[in-house]
Amino acid sequence: MDTKHTIEPIGFIQTPFKEKFGIPRQPNLCAAKGTIVLDETLFSADSVNGLLSHSHIWLLFLFDQNIEKGWKENVRPPRLGGNKKIGVFATRSTFRPNAIGMSVVKLLSVEQVDKQLHIGVQGVDLVNNTPIVDIKPYIPYSDAIIDATSSLANDEPLQTLNVDFSVDAEASLKNLKITDETRKLMVDVLSQDPRPSYKKNKLDSKIYGITLDNINITWQVTNEVCEVIDVKAI
Repeated sequence: MDTKHTIEPIGFIQTPFKEKFGIPRQPNLCAAKGTIVLDETLFSADSVNGLLSHSHIWLLFLFDQNIEKGWKENVRPPRLGGNKKIGVFATRSTFRPNAIGMSVVKLLSVEQVDKQLHIGVQGVDLVNNTPIVDIKPYIPYSDAIIDATSSLANDEPLQTLNVDFSVDAEASLKNLKITDETRKLMVDVLSQDPRPSYKKNKLDSKIYGITLDNINITWQVTNEVCEVIDVKAI
């Protein structure tokens, strides 16, 4: 029996995350918003009829930036400090046999822009232009298992860093007319300490950079405080 099947994207999602570094490791850890743009040649308004009757939706997507790197049978989850290996199927690693990921997000809107259907969501953890392969409604009575447990990640990760802005960074925020919403997103992302696990709880003089939307943020961690050094438009 031929069991091969080709999966084609139904659309792509636009998010503020232009690169993998700095993306929250799970959905809904910050209020980042995204817009799913469905393929106009395949889908009409009929395909999203009734979608707004749900508060949240599941997104199935491709880890397209990892496909060429292949998959790994054993991986190092960040929750274990990046040192201990466990089986890929016991994790949400991006290096998977079929490179398929899933995230539950809050549904904000469904609208038609010209001939394209746009689906607005919040709580995204996906890099910009990630291919979406399916959308399903989140059903609370079956999807929320209240007595479920996970010894790997039973609790939401704590925001481990306080975030401060330098004088130069504050001036740049003002000059660039950065909104309060974008500033909060910056704080939410940086407070989760996006550095590699082996860098945490150690002296680290490195200056890092993260791109969100059309701004580049440079920052450094000292004594559990993340200082935003500068913010520049790109």
